[in-house]
Amino acid sequence: MVKDPVCGMTVDKSKALSAVIDGKTYYFCSQTCLKTFQDPEGELRVLKKRVSVALAGALFFAIFRASIALIPAFLTFYLSFTTEWYLALFIIATPITWIGGWSFYKGAVKSIKKLSINMDVLITVGVLTAYFYSTIVTFLPFIESWLQVPVGSLLIPESMRSAFFDTAAIIVAFILLGKFLEEAIKKRSSSAIKQLLDMKPQMATVIRDNQEFTIPAEKLEVGDIILVKPGESIPTDGLVIDGHSSVDEKLISGESIPVEKNLGDRVVAATINKTGTFKFKATNVGEDTTLMKIVRMVEEAQASSAPIQKLADKIASFFVPAVLGAAFFAFVFWFFFYPIAIDPNLRSQVLSFYTMIAVMIVACPCTLGIATPAALMVGVGKAAEYGILIRGAEYLQEAKNLDTIVFDKTGTLTKGEPTLQQIIKLGTLSEDEILSKAATAEKNSEHPLAEAIILAARQKGIEIQEPDNFEAIPGHGIQITQGLSEILLGNRKILEKFSIDYKPFDPIIQQLESEGNTIVLLAVNKTIEGLIAISDVIKENVKETIADLKKVGLETIMLTGDNELTAKAVGIKIGIDHVIADVLPDEKANVIKKLQEEGKIVAMVGDGINDAPSLAQANLGIAIGTGADVAKETGGLILMRSDIRDVLNGIKISKGTMKIIKQNFFWAFIYNTLLIPLAVIGIIHPILAAAAMSLSSLTVVSNSARLKFFKIKGEKVIEERELPKKASKPLLKCKTCGSETDVPMHCGQPMHPEIVDGKEMLVCWMGANCGKQEFPTHHDEPMTYST
Repeated sequence: MVKDPVCGMTVDKSKALSAVIDGKTYYFCSQTCLKTFQDPEGELRVLKKRVSVALAGALFFAIFRASIALIPAFLTFYLSFTTEWYLALFIIATPITWIGGWSFYKGAVKSIKKLSINMDVLITVGVLTAYFYSTIVTFLPFIESWLQVPVGSLLIPESMRSAFFDTAAIIVAFILLGKFLEEAIKKRSSSAIKQLLDMKPQMATVIRDNQEFTIPAEKLEVGDIILVKPGESIPTDGLVIDGHSSVDEKLISGESIPVEKNLGDRVVAATINKTGTFKFKATNVGEDTTLMKIVRMVEEAQASSAPIQKLADKIASFFVPAVLGAAFFAFVFWFFFYPIAIDPNLRSQVLSFYTMIAVMIVACPCTLGIATPAALMVGVGKAAEYGILIRGAEYLQEAKNLDTIVFDKTGTLTKGEPTLQQIIKLGTLSEDEILSKAATAEKNSEHPLAEAIILAARQKGIEIQEPDNFEAIPGHGIQITQGLSEILLGNRKILEKFSIDYKPFDPIIQQLESEGNTIVLLAVNKTIEGLIAISDVIKENVKETIADLKKVGLETIMLTGDNELTAKAVGIKIGIDHVIADVLPDEKANVIKKLQEEGKIVAMVGDGINDAPSLAQANLGIAIGTGADVAKETGGLILMRSDIRDVLNGIKISKGTMKIIKQNFFWAFIYNTLLIPLAVIGIIHPILAAAAMSLSSLTVVSNSARLKFFKIKGEKVIEERELPKKASKPLLKCKTCGSETDVPMHCGQPMHPEIVDGKEMLVCWMGANCGKQEFPTHHDEPMTYST
């Protein structure tokens, strides 16, 4: 089974409609979804025209029926010329029925060919049954008159000759109107992917053979040298090789302050160059860029299914055949067993047709099918606008059930930028000598505390030497040799490991730890020479966020490798419920597992790469501050920013989306439970059934659209923006006089510049083999391509 990318309904791959786009095969539940996917804007315009035609006809039929019911003279006139009226109604209903409903009929034929029955089949059978029966009734008198033989009486007796043209036309009008409004709401509500793709620049200035060429960004290749000027959007991912600038990276970091870019720094597609001009080498292009990975992640999440959807899919798999059976039963029952006492003025064959058509129309399983995808489309998109990427619908359900949330400390609750606060002599070495030996020990270390020590040494102008031997002992510290000296640097555990007594210095160590410092001890040749106090700054909004998480009923826990005194000092400052300290990196996943064994539903918040095992163990892993490394992360929720508020935002919008999904399913089951029986017993007219079906889908889509207004703390990462452009469309410009002209067209699209056999030429968008030509000249020189 696969997902329809338009409506999100689950479809059987072997029986679904399909289309291959950009080398990838997509599957669809109906012809309407297929056409919408291929050309969203065009399909909406076509749908609008079809709705207009259908509504105009429906209005006529509504006035016509009202006149018969309310104006006795008109009723007499109608009954006097029934045959002629039927012919007039046929002429009016035919274009509405066929033009308005064509996409449904086409989809039904394809579905039946694949031995599948979908909503198109139900609509088609219901509408065309009414239309063809009415057509036969209309033309039988003319055939009998021509043949001079009452053959019609053998087919349809006089007493059964009723026309349902108005029913067919108005059903088509209502279904089309509902579909149009549904698509319009979806279009407005699911803008995240469109906004992401709109950020992607269309053109790039590439340097080849020491010449600048403007080419479509999609034509870039790995290794291309690209020139970016101030105000331009960076067309792909790469590394700066010349020049420097500042770049607005709000898309990937959430930070509005531009980031300085120098030689060797990484730049990301769709971020905006602010000040200088620079060149960079493309490292990732096309679908491999960070931007497209984010788009792909959002698309996959929007197309995923919550566990609750599986039940709906099972019901839907036998729902349509059951509905056809119910419709046939209703027809037979009312045709043969209609109790005249109910309404002596309504013939049994009329009611039997009405009930059969009403059952098929009212029971279209659209509401069940779109209950989850409609909410996901909006909820996942809304989260993405704020840099919160939800990997799939299953994580929404996990978020709803959470009762415990565990935070890693460094880089999650703190900024992850430790600074050296104090050096205390405990032996014969001076402070600078202590710092020098500590920096030498940390030179090859990747631990966050190492950066603080090395930075402090450099700021003091201390030379950092290369150690002779280096060994990192996880959770303990570092052992090196330097000349004749054996140096140990780390926490108490490394001293205990080498049987070095630190107890005389424990009071001062505990005092510094109780103030929130992490203590690094230095021992040379098994003699303690000093200690270094390092602390990390707590992030903004941490205390507020912890309090808010408690308010929504979550137990908060901090998990850290720091000693208990330091960890508790931080825990008290931020107001966290519990602190679990002295945990080695490879033990964190076991702590999460132990909490789960106690019956807790646990979320783990941490670095998606370094904390991968514990994030994977948790019921819900939340990776924070991922930025451009979004594709490498482990976790159900990926927070591109380092803003701790996004943890609460992510949980809230996950719970909100799950709540909307459940509301949608509640409405879908109530709708089908109530209306199908009412249709079977003949209470619901087919026109009312069409209106109810459209209204039910609109209710689900509109309810889902409420997520668009979900309040999230912080600034948007993804938002509509006007990128600087030289022109609204590609033009050719004269280098001498500046006059412009339209770019030549080929295969319905403007041609673009490309290097062909070492020469820049205008090439068809389908490729140079399809069409190519030289640049036209003006003032005796080739014109330039301008966008």
